Amino acid sequence: MGLVPWYDGRDGMYGWIWRHLPGSTWVKALISLALVVAVVYVLFQYVFPWAEPLLPFNDVTVDNQ
Repeated sequence: MGLVPWYDGRDGMYGWIWRHLPGSTWVKALISLALVVAVVYVLFQYVFPWAEPLLPFNDVTVDNQ
């Protein structure tokens, strides 16, 4: 095993995504940025509002004295 994770030829998920995006480096960077923005949008618009009632943020354990 090498000192860097891609030493043995594996570069992980992000390397796989980068290799499969079309275009030059600048086009890949713009597509990557658009994908990140889309994921953040979906998380804030759909996933977080769905999960919020399931989280215990309103379960306060401090007594009013």
